[in-house]
Amino acid sequence: MNRATPSMSLCSLLLFITLPFLTSFASEEEWRTEDVQVNLSTPYHALQTHLHFLQPDSYDEEKAGRAFLHPELDPEEAREAAVKLKQVFDGKGYYIEIDDAPADPDHQDTLHNEHRYAPTHHLPEIFLAKRGDRWLYSLESIREIDRLHREVFPFGPDLLVELFPRTGQFKFAGLYLWQHLGILLLILFSFLIHKLLTFLVNKLLYKGASKMGYDGLVRPYLLPVAKPLSLFVVFLFILLVFPVLQLPVEAARYFTFAFRALLPLFATVMFYKLVDVFSLYLEKIASESGSALDDHVIPIIRKVLRVFVVIVGGLFILQNLEVNITALLAGLSIGGLAIALAAQDTLKNFFGSLMIFIDKPFSVGHWITSGDMDGTVEEIGFRSTRIRTFRNSLIYVPNGKLADASIDNHGLRKYRRLFMHIAITYDTPPDLIEVFVEGLRKIVADHPKTRKDFYLVEFNEMGDFSLKIIFYIFFAVPTWKEELRHRHEILIEIVRLAEKLGIRFAFPTSTLHMENFPGKHSLTPHYDMTMEEFRKEMEDYFKK
Repeated sequence: MNRATPSMSLCSLLLFITLPFLTSFASEEEWRTEDVQVNLSTPYHALQTHLHFLQPDSYDEEKAGRAFLHPELDPEEAREAAVKLKQVFDGKGYYIEIDDAPADPDHQDTLHNEHRYAPTHHLPEIFLAKRGDRWLYSLESIREIDRLHREVFPFGPDLLVELFPRTGQFKFAGLYLWQHLGILLLILFSFLIHKLLTFLVNKLLYKGASKMGYDGLVRPYLLPVAKPLSLFVVFLFILLVFPVLQLPVEAARYFTFAFRALLPLFATVMFYKLVDVFSLYLEKIASESGSALDDHVIPIIRKVLRVFVVIVGGLFILQNLEVNITALLAGLSIGGLAIALAAQDTLKNFFGSLMIFIDKPFSVGHWITSGDMDGTVEEIGFRSTRIRTFRNSLIYVPNGKLADASIDNHGLRKYRRLFMHIAITYDTPPDLIEVFVEGLRKIVADHPKTRKDFYLVEFNEMGDFSLKIIFYIFFAVPTWKEELRHRHEILIEIVRLAEKLGIRFAFPTSTLHMENFPGKHSLTPHYDMTMEEFRKEMEDYFKK
């Protein structure tokens, strides 16, 4: 449990370091010291009337409510609206620059083409409008004040004052004593929430993962996610409760600005860590699929997701810091277009790599053919693929070219084919041909690596100089090396069977036969065995 203390110190440190600033914020009043009279003739004077008479040294709710006093409202409703809107401004840290307000009685908003003025762009629904010769907060704005007030103060604005009623008017270091006590309570509750979340992660989550057999994932993967998640929840709690302290507007502005940057920061760190958990899940799926390309795809997915999380998180942080994201994205788009045009070949190869990783047309170790390129894949990179040719040279092929080309992947063959014609001489008797074909089929059937459900061994052609037997079989082997070894075994058996049966292989020759040459025997072999005798010779061969 002690591990939670260092991370929690960030929250405590942020609050305690800023206490000296609160004094300066509370003591620096930017309001003019001269007497201010109720004046609603311009947006400037209406704002001054509202905010000046709600300052501690000039507090007068009745006068502040004049800027809200429509004929449709009674004075009490106007006073309540004035106080609540001021509390919304202060709670959210929206500092209103009165000097920026127009002092023109006939001011016209160019966006709406109406006599209206919004004190802050953060709350466009709150605006002053000209009614007769007076500038007042519009009725539409007044109707929105209760909703905004409930959002800023979900527990009510006077929660701490009610908890510490006897110390409500005592000031120390520019703040009331109840505000100091509220800061201490906020730190205490934040610390307790962090401890509770740490306990839930260290105890409940760890035990649950252990029961499911995933205890090895908690410390390296889930705990790094839990820490930023805990800080995110703590600072979200502070952001919700913080307006109850009713600190000076500059202090509220400072804290709100910091919290709005920290919340998306912790969320970004949390999702950045979650990418590792997601990658672990993908690795598990990849291990079950048995594909070698998954080892290349998963690191790319991890990097792309991390970059995406950082970019999106950075945009949220900049947006919360009131940076003009639209202009930034427009500038990045123009710059990205220029870069894309300058590096279109590189981008084409990159997307070609993605297509190879997704479609998986080949993998490392596969023998592929594409055009005049023929060889074994050694490595698949982000830009190019390395192919080792059968001349032992190395070819670097851009992935963009491979993605558009037709690829013959020999490495994905389930069976490897052996197709040939066995040519025998014309003087071979028909019965011997029958027996020889039966023997060839038995060679195929007896070999352990041949496909048994489909093969063709038939006497099918009478050529110019030979009788041809088609020999069409398949080997169930994964590599070319194994294919060559089993080819050798099959061919040796064919030669031995032919030798045993007295089969002569034909080849293109011109032979002059002189059957009756004096003193010489004929070269034509004489077969004096029956088919049964030929078959017995073949069976004797396979009994060896």
